Amino acid sequence: MDPILLARAQFGANITFHILFPTISIAMGWVLLFFKLRFNATNNAKWMDAYKFWVKIFALTFALGVVSGITMSFQFGTNWPGYMQTVGNIAGPLLAYEVMTAFFLEASFLGIMLFGTNRVSNRTHTIATLLVAGGTTLSAFWIIALNSWMHTPAGFEMIAGKAHAVDWFQIIFNPSFPYRLTHMLLASGLTVSFLIAGISAYRWQRNDRNPSVMAALKTGITLAAVLIPLQIMAGDAHGLNTLKYQPAKVAAMEGLWETEKGAPSLLFAIPNEKTRSNDFAIGIPKLTSLVLTHELDGEVKGLNEFKGKHPPVAPLFWAFRIMVGTGMLMLSVSWFSVWQIRKRGAPAPWLARALVGMTFAGWVATVAGWYVTEIGRQPYLVYGVLKTVDAASAIPSAMIASTFIMYLLLYAALTVAYVTVIFHLARKAQYPAASGASHMPTPALNGNFQPAKK
Repeated sequence: MDPILLARAQFGANITFHILFPTISIAMGWVLLFFKLRFNATNNAKWMDAYKFWVKIFALTFALGVVSGITMSFQFGTNWPGYMQTVGNIAGPLLAYEVMTAFFLEASFLGIMLFGTNRVSNRTHTIATLLVAGGTTLSAFWIIALNSWMHTPAGFEMIAGKAHAVDWFQIIFNPSFPYRLTHMLLASGLTVSFLIAGISAYRWQRNDRNPSVMAALKTGITLAAVLIPLQIMAGDAHGLNTLKYQPAKVAAMEGLWETEKGAPSLLFAIPNEKTRSNDFAIGIPKLTSLVLTHELDGEVKGLNEFKGKHPPVAPLFWAFRIMVGTGMLMLSVSWFSVWQIRKRGAPAPWLARALVGMTFAGWVATVAGWYVTEIGRQPYLVYGVLKTVDAASAIPSAMIASTFIMYLLLYAALTVAYVTVIFHLARKAQYPAASGASHMPTPALNGNFQPAKK
């Protein structure tokens, strides 16, 4: 096989596995802080029960995110040396900022979250949770800044074939950065909300009636119901920004070959790059023009305007529909769940099963959206600056293939192990008092945790 294609597939597999975990840890830190603040305000043990259960999953997620991130960074040197040689003056500092300002913050205070409940004051424990939550978001800030710059580069100049920073403010706050960061943070929130709702519904199905289960379930579905409309609006704004700076990507997402006024939105089609047309197309007239230009007869450029300079069509076309379809499912399930649980006080058995089935829906939407973003940048690694073929190494395809297979097997095993452990923790969750009495440590007058009397 083509070594460049293999190298791309290997990096794609690595980043697909890696993104699963930051997507959870970014928002999970803030949910843990919410649980902790609710416990501080009410002294109700259910909130601390929820905190202690979910902080274990947060720690496991953080660990796998670190491991997968390290192997991903190695590939900059092994498979893509031209990337750092060309834009290392910009990518290197941004990656360093992420490590120094965010990763160290998370890693330093996570131990207090896990083991400091009876060893530090309540205030210190809460501050540690706040710092870890802030660290996860700061980490996302720097990574998205670099990724956004690769899509809409700004604030640099090329000298002797290498990018040099001219204005760091423009580099960080490049034209697509606000949209990508917002989209990613909301995606993380939705991923965590359905994870919490799904695992809590699983525990409820198994007759775990600890009050923390219903508290977490209500938190999950309410968060999802609030965030999904915001994500739809953010996605629309992000799409308009992409249309401005990467019109070829939008044309591929829509499966639009010819420039059209009143372009339809295709619900189903099989893009055919040989004939440069769509087979078996079913669409809604003028909807794409309405969405992208906010006019029924607005003009949208087609792929034939970018011959030889547009990304592969089929992967973007289908990934975009998977992302949007999953988002619509999230909207329906979350809103209906909020309505029914407020009405009944608990999920019906069939709804609990549906929520369990949606546990990792956020992963599906996030990975599909990430594919749209990253594949849509082709044939460039840094849009308009560095082509993918110019950054690849000369490693033989056989060597890349062997490590690619190894990565796939390892990632599959780790993903299965991660999911298995989460459900194992859900099955084995035990509390000293299933009645929900305040059996967890509570803040004493001196600010230290003390066992509360039952």
